[in-house]
Amino acid sequence: MGEEDDSIEQAVAARRERLRALKAAQELLTAPEDDSAPQGDEKPDRDNEEDAGEEEDNLSMKFRNYVPHDKQLQEGKVAPPVLPKFEDPLAAEPPALETKDPFVNIAPKKPNWDLRRDVQKKLDKLERRTQKAMYKIMEEQERQKQMAEEDSVNGMQE
Repeated sequence: MGEEDDSIEQAVAARRERLRALKAAQELLTAPEDDSAPQGDEKPDRDNEEDAGEEEDNLSMKFRNYVPHDKQLQEGKVAPPVLPKFEDPLAAEPPALETKDPFVNIAPKKPNWDLRRDVQKKLDKLERRTQKAMYKIMEEQERQKQMAEEDSVNGMQE
């Protein structure tokens, strides 16, 4: 078991070294380029710690859609944005002398418009046939009138 404890301690020590190296690298990346910045194991000044504490105290939360129950947090409530009024350019113009209802010209389609479209060819054929039939009937009536007139003229002459 002694060997296991030694290996665990070695793993812990190695991890601590890796963490220290990561922290040092992080500090180098985030530290300003000034030479006055603390490096390595140096402790930061007491003033820097106080500034950090003040920054944490000065952090304010802003709430747009949430009303907190805590009175201190209610101060952070943000007022909703005020939208500018929309001015309609058509409403600003004086109305025309003749006011026509625009919906008068819009008429709904009749419920049978699609049926009429589909049957239109057949209706056209029937219309032509009807005209021909009416013409034939008129011709027959004219012939009968002429025959009747001829008979009446012939009957009078005899």
